[in-house]
Amino acid sequence: QVQLVESGGGLVQPGGSLRLSCVGTGILFSYYVLGWYRQAPGKQRELVATISSGGGTNYADSVKGRFTISRDNAKNTLDLQMNSLKPDDTAVYYCNAQTILASGLRTYWGQGTQVTVSS
Repeated sequence: QVQLVESGGGLVQPGGSLRLSCVGTGILFSYYVLGWYRQAPGKQRELVATISSGGGTNYADSVKGRFTISRDNAKNTLDLQMNSLKPDDTAVYYCNAQTILASGLRTYWGQGTQVTVSS
């Protein structure tokens, strides 16, 4: 059974930092494109950042220069370092793993971790 478990969320003041982590079990991260998504109240889930199995990264314009995504395939972990946080970053953050199989797209989601940026 595949499980993605996020941790590291919490309450932080504007301008502060948080580091989110995601651990995968029952899955080999090295075969997957990994990503962080977020969903704020009343809004659709949106892409934050992705990282390919080879380490190539992609960021939403709103987080470029502030967030850094990284992965450790040996440890089956995915991280998101978030700096210079803003109130608009407040959301539930989700870990995602996806790959394309012969049968189609295979995607897994974590349960989410809450990030609240407020003074």
